Amino acid sequence: MSTLLEIKSSVLRQVQNRQSFRRRAEMESGNLAQETSKLPSAEREDTGDFFDRMRRVLQKQESMQRYWRTEGVLSNNVPPPPETVGECKIVDKLMLSKREMEMLYEEILYTLVYMAGVVSSEHVASEEELFQYLEEVFGMNRSDHEAILQHVRECKAPVYALKVSVVQARNLLAKDSNGFSDPYCMLGIMIMQSTKETEEKKERKFSFRKKKDKIEKRSSIKEVLPAKYIQVTEVKNNTLNPVWNENFLLDHDDDVSVAEACKKLNEVTGFKGMGRYFKQIVKSARANGTPGSVEDNADDFLGCLDISINEIPVGGLDKWFKLEPRTSSSRVQGDCHLIIKLITNQRDTVLSKKASGSVIHEMLLNQLLQYEHKQTEVESWNWKGELSKHAFTLLSHHSMQTDLSNLQQAVIKWQAFSKHHQIQALDYSYMLGLLKQIEEQWDPTMCQREQEQTLAESFILFTEYCLLLLKKLRDNFPVLNTTVINRLEFMLRCLSQIHSMQAFRMVCPFHNELHLEIAAVLKKGTLEWYEKTYSSLRPEEKNALDQLRCLVKLADAVHEDIERSQNVYNKLFVSIVKVDYFSITYRQLEKLVADEVSAAMGALKGCEHESSHITHSIGEALFELYITLNELRRFRDYLPLKDNKSLALSGFHDLFKVSIHTWLQTIHEKTCERIQRAVEMDKLEYVDSLSKHSSSAVDVTICFSQIKEFWAQLAWPDSTEAFTFLTQLSDDICKAAIYYSESIRRKVDKNHQSSVGQTLVTEHLCIILNNIEHVRKFMGSILQNLDWRPLETAVEPSGGTDGKPQVQKALNTQLQNIDMDMQREAKNMISHLTEKMIGDIKKYIQHISLSPDSIQNDEAVSPLMKYLDDKLIILNETLVKENLHRVLDALWWLLLKFIIDAVDSNRGVSVEFYGRFYYTLEALVDFFHAEGQGLALETLRNGDYRFLEEELRLNKCSTSELIEKYYMDNIKEQRTTEQSKYGRLNVKCYYETSEQRLYVEVLHAADLIALDANGLSDPFVIIELCPHHIFPLVKCQRTQVKPKTLHPVYDELFYFSVPSEQCRRKSACIQFTVMDHDWLSTNDFAGEAVLPMNMIYGLNRPQVTGGVKNVQPTVLKLTRPKANVKSILKMLDGRMDKDAQDFVKKLREMEKYMEDD
Repeated sequence: MSTLLEIKSSVLRQVQNRQSFRRRAEMESGNLAQETSKLPSAEREDTGDFFDRMRRVLQKQESMQRYWRTEGVLSNNVPPPPETVGECKIVDKLMLSKREMEMLYEEILYTLVYMAGVVSSEHVASEEELFQYLEEVFGMNRSDHEAILQHVRECKAPVYALKVSVVQARNLLAKDSNGFSDPYCMLGIMIMQSTKETEEKKERKFSFRKKKDKIEKRSSIKEVLPAKYIQVTEVKNNTLNPVWNENFLLDHDDDVSVAEACKKLNEVTGFKGMGRYFKQIVKSARANGTPGSVEDNADDFLGCLDISINEIPVGGLDKWFKLEPRTSSSRVQGDCHLIIKLITNQRDTVLSKKASGSVIHEMLLNQLLQYEHKQTEVESWNWKGELSKHAFTLLSHHSMQTDLSNLQQAVIKWQAFSKHHQIQALDYSYMLGLLKQIEEQWDPTMCQREQEQTLAESFILFTEYCLLLLKKLRDNFPVLNTTVINRLEFMLRCLSQIHSMQAFRMVCPFHNELHLEIAAVLKKGTLEWYEKTYSSLRPEEKNALDQLRCLVKLADAVHEDIERSQNVYNKLFVSIVKVDYFSITYRQLEKLVADEVSAAMGALKGCEHESSHITHSIGEALFELYITLNELRRFRDYLPLKDNKSLALSGFHDLFKVSIHTWLQTIHEKTCERIQRAVEMDKLEYVDSLSKHSSSAVDVTICFSQIKEFWAQLAWPDSTEAFTFLTQLSDDICKAAIYYSESIRRKVDKNHQSSVGQTLVTEHLCIILNNIEHVRKFMGSILQNLDWRPLETAVEPSGGTDGKPQVQKALNTQLQNIDMDMQREAKNMISHLTEKMIGDIKKYIQHISLSPDSIQNDEAVSPLMKYLDDKLIILNETLVKENLHRVLDALWWLLLKFIIDAVDSNRGVSVEFYGRFYYTLEALVDFFHAEGQGLALETLRNGDYRFLEEELRLNKCSTSELIEKYYMDNIKEQRTTEQSKYGRLNVKCYYETSEQRLYVEVLHAADLIALDANGLSDPFVIIELCPHHIFPLVKCQRTQVKPKTLHPVYDELFYFSVPSEQCRRKSACIQFTVMDHDWLSTNDFAGEAVLPMNMIYGLNRPQVTGGVKNVQPTVLKLTRPKANVKSILKMLDGRMDKDAQDFVKKLREMEKYMEDD
């Protein structure tokens, strides 16, 4: 055997370790495309192929969905398209006449000529530079500029004034006993003192308080501030952090210019401990110049501030000032918040006499914006209102001189920029910032009526402009541009900001709700877009096919638009302005499309009364239209629950009921055509180095996958109809798979009949077998992946508890049927493959049969094993794992059949003959099992094997061995018998070694079977030592007959003189045969029992004192021979030796009493 095992190849051991290649049934479309590329080019070049067109239809929607699911779709930064709203109303309002331009130019020159305030680094100090800049902005030539400038210089200079806003103070010194003070502020303008006087008073701050001994000497009031120039705030009681928010306009004598005066702003707070002179001034100021009593209590000093006018910058001061002491010994603390700026009155210009300063300032800003926007280096639409230093200087001087508050400046800036934006687009984020500035500084008390009206107008104009943009949303804000979407976001934020502002609610009290206005304009814009799109797609010739194709394109355009609205637009509208853009557009477009489709299908139904009249082209167009509408209908899942009912497309599938049967039939026909073409083009070569199937199998699985995708996209909503359609579709797929198997088998049959070599035919057979297996496995998954689960769920309400099992039963039945059919086709191909090996196998079996008895078994079997090893190497290289096992199983069946035939045709031959075939059988089992890597032992040791193995095993034994086997089987049977219907026998057995005797005492029997007519028996027991060839000299003995009983009592002792060596043989036993005595005929057999001698005391068990009398009785169950002894009878019947014939004679007498196995 060792020599034979060396012949075996390691091929089978490696079968399980080498995973055969098979494409997964659930392959993605990308993998399918890769396999398609391996097909012959003739198949791919057919651009009009039905499945190619169907695949494009299915992939169209999938590609669109995948496109919108991809992150970073909105990633380009191309400039946005121009924002168009049609005719712009604001242009005429911003256009100035020539006279207005001259007046505005005069106003700005007047501002520059009479500039005041300290210029900072943010401003342009050169008057000539500013003049040159103005010429460029206004397009003014030099001569006109000089003329206007000369006129301005001749005009009367403006009157300057100092505007002071006392806002608040903090952390003042407590002067009252309660820990607080009662602060107030007093302020005024003082003329600057001479240098000498300044040196003399260097050590003390200016103060109204004088020493009493010097008051009478200083009767002049040149150093004393007259009461009419003093301004006083209200008194804030009991606080250290007063808030005044009071404004004062400070002038000086008419003959002294404020611009040339030295301003002394004295903040004095408190009511106690002040000098008489200060008190008189205070009293005078409070009493409008009426002097009071100097004996009154003086106010306490809390601090003062000295601020020079020539230190006030352009734009004024707005800061906290630290309070200063009057003298070095004064104790003060705290800060005061002041807003100080120089303004002008009585401006001698034409425009200032006709319009307010805010109107003029807005005119100036409008003019500057038109110029500055053109000069910007960034994209026009991305400009955030950055102005040059020249423009900033002009605006700063003018706003300060015309006394424009921060709120007024913010409003004017918004008005100018919002109007300019409607002519030339700006950055919406900047516009949003302007609105927030107004909201932050809004104070209803500070806004004049005129400015309220202009602000309301600017809000309305900007809102109307934005709504016009939204009406053409798809043109102005295309989704494939990040910049555009950002602009849309900030535009919506501007609208939301306007409608949430306190200023808007005040100046536009009767405005409409923003979300209602936006919803209305979106509906108008959507309708216009739909009509424009449909008009561009409508065919010139109104035939059915062109009309359907037009509807497909229209539905695609609507689908794409809804994708955009759902993925991009809706998020912005919902989050910013609380408008459900998706719901608005989807419900509107869905209704429009549904109406068009319904009309077109009605017209088609009127022309074509039968589905058979529908051409393939119209059918494909209907299919594409259905798929697109179905995808469109799925968007209803994104609607609110209250809105997704009663949609126009809810029952659109009813329009396509007639067409679907035609589609299914067309798909089946086209599938068979494609399969036939794939088989014809198949060269029966591996598609790649990893695969063991050819191109036709790939093409078939691709075809079936496309059908699966077709069904998935179809998504028929009616469960009952869908179940019918799906059953038909799966049946067609199964028929197509069988059609492929038959077609590919016919192809190899043609090759078999031709002059192709046997080796090539074998390789082709293996490839085809792999193709069938590839398709078979794919079929199991493709049928399950046809999405039966929704049908199971859908039929439960209507079908009750039987609905789901019905669907599952239909699926399982189809799976079982197609698997059986494909297995049958595979078996047919395996039969073709194994037929070519039958001749060689018979030859090697005959070689074993005719081999002389003198040669070794290895030598007789080696040619067969070498042949099988060579063949299996080839099969392993060409077959996948599953097919290799099937072929091995078929070969195993053939080998068993041929060996059985050889044994049957050679009866009565030598024992060596059977030994050779028994050796062959065991060698083949090891070979095909291959240490667990080949066929399973359960598969190998089938019924035929067990029959053959037993026959060979018995035939190769001698007569003595067969007889011994018979008794060994009886002993085994005796041990395993638990109950017996033939009764029981009680005996005692003991071997006396010193006497070389075997004592047997038969005690009694019980529950014997009745063999006489009276329902009883006349039993006796025969005792014999078996097998007879071990005890040739020992005769059998018998008990007395016990008449008419089924429970005989014998109590008879027998002994046999036998040596212990014979008794210790493995098969040595005592056989007890119970017979029924008959006087007129042969005795009847009642039952038998066997007691192996290795259980007898004195042999293999220890001696017992007292001999047989003290041995415990043994209960033996009576049995009858099994039918399996017939095989031994058959083996011995053909042998001519006396032992065989005697034993056969004995068994034949017992044959009629044998039980079936």
